[in-house]
Amino acid sequence: MQDAKEDIRSRINIEDVIGEYVRLQRAGRSFKGLSPFNDEKTPSFMVSPDKHVWYDFSSNQGGDIYSFIMQVEGLDFRGAMELLARKAGVDLSMYQSSEKGLGKKKERLYDLLDVASHYYQQTLVKNQHALEYVTKSRKLNKKVVQDFKIGYAPNTIDSIVVFLKKKGFTDAEVKDAGMTNRANKDLFRSRLMLPLQDASGRIVGFTGRLIANDPKAPKYLNTPQTLLYDKSRHVYGLHLAKEAIRKQDKAVIVEGNLDVVSSHQAGVYNVVATAGTAMTQQHLKIIKRLSSNITLAFDNDRAGLAATERAIEISQQLGIELSIISLPEEHKDPDELIQHDPDLWRKAIKNAKPVVDWVLAEYEKRYDVSTAEGKRHYSSAGLNIIGKLRDPIEAEHYMKIIAGKTGVSLDAVKSKLSSYDQPDDQALKKVNIERPKATSNERKNQDKLLAIAVMDPKVRGLLIEMSSDDFEADQQKVLLQYLKTMPDIDLSGDIPDSLQELDTYVKVLLLRADERYKQWGEIDRYDETAKLVRLVKNQTREYKKRQLNEALKQAEAAGDKKTKEKLVKELNEIIKEA
Repeated sequence: MQDAKEDIRSRINIEDVIGEYVRLQRAGRSFKGLSPFNDEKTPSFMVSPDKHVWYDFSSNQGGDIYSFIMQVEGLDFRGAMELLARKAGVDLSMYQSSEKGLGKKKERLYDLLDVASHYYQQTLVKNQHALEYVTKSRKLNKKVVQDFKIGYAPNTIDSIVVFLKKKGFTDAEVKDAGMTNRANKDLFRSRLMLPLQDASGRIVGFTGRLIANDPKAPKYLNTPQTLLYDKSRHVYGLHLAKEAIRKQDKAVIVEGNLDVVSSHQAGVYNVVATAGTAMTQQHLKIIKRLSSNITLAFDNDRAGLAATERAIEISQQLGIELSIISLPEEHKDPDELIQHDPDLWRKAIKNAKPVVDWVLAEYEKRYDVSTAEGKRHYSSAGLNIIGKLRDPIEAEHYMKIIAGKTGVSLDAVKSKLSSYDQPDDQALKKVNIERPKATSNERKNQDKLLAIAVMDPKVRGLLIEMSSDDFEADQQKVLLQYLKTMPDIDLSGDIPDSLQELDTYVKVLLLRADERYKQWGEIDRYDETAKLVRLVKNQTREYKKRQLNEALKQAEAAGDKKTKEKLVKELNEIIKEA
């Protein structure tokens, strides 16, 4: 069920789930709150959205979203997965087969969708009405139609179902690929078909754009959630845009798939789309792998503004530089603008504004800042956005703008912002189990040592003195050997394949190291590491002494002189090492 586990993890934010049990406040790139496992007055419970892990300093415990739910709800792993699957909207029955069987099932669905795409492309060529819509109404040329594999679904009841079954696919496979409606007939009818392709170009689903005017039917229809297609993760056009995004170090995100197609036809290739304005953290994570500079071109309406506000918070969490494209008022979307004049689209991209500047300008249009009520609404909306910014200098820059627009002092603006930081009175879910005991001091010190070594490669030379006997847990022993053999590797980014089994543990160590040691200087971190090495070695010796003394008592009680002499010798050797 590894695929299901990762699917669930990618769809929900760890801070949102934990926030149902712990009142969290932002602390830099992380969140902090009071431990749900221990009574404390000073918050020591940390949550990292970036690493998708949590750590509780009060009990020296940490883990991922699954371990948290297991703790607070008293569930086993399966129970935690089922609870989180319901939150994420994941159907676990899709993952019931073995990993090998699941892989074969996916390949069958890929093949089915590829066959369906070729069918739709052939149908487009044979249908004059659809061809005129593509070439005259949408003004798309032959090359871009071929590049995006655009086709046409005829206005029939079951033509694609019958065709796919003739090609050897079963009713269940056609349904699992998202090709049928509730009556097991064709889902897409009389629609321009745009294949949805993953980053490598494989088809995972379709978007169907209605050609004929039908007020009862939705203009756009997407493949439903399937084993291959997840709208919260899919980025349309990425397979054709990724090279341009890397080269230009900028990605442009639009609302509609046809906006992407038109942009590519106009020679602007670094353009992709999400599912309308429903942008998720996963969308931006995928795009950020190619560039941290992202520009949005959403419609200039309330939905577009709301989507931009959501994108600001996500982009701040991910370290993305976000900007906004403003289209001329007479053009409702990029496709329409491009059809009028492609140069105006290029100009609009070039003149994109930093996201907060754009949002504040929009608020100023909506509220009359010459009135007390307008100033209140404008400042409230603006400060709600500014409160999400992580750079204090950038935040103060925009607070000064709000102060200037409303004619009040900067102190008044800061005072209003600080009032937003007060915790609300939302009811938190009850933690349903007994609070766990804190781990031993020995284990705490072992984790501290590994945490600082994971964060700072310059201290790893001190680990040469350590052996696996100095650590309690198997994951500690494995990590120790890895750090000793790979002293220069950077673990702050993606975890190497050889450490994937320790992914969560390493991220937890990084979270606690960021909190405790990141602001320390190199010398201080080196000295702390040396201190922890001595402390852990001493604790190992004390542990061995306790074991030998216990064994010695048993040998004396049994009258085993030979064993007693051996144990005394070992005990003296340990005492000499101290």
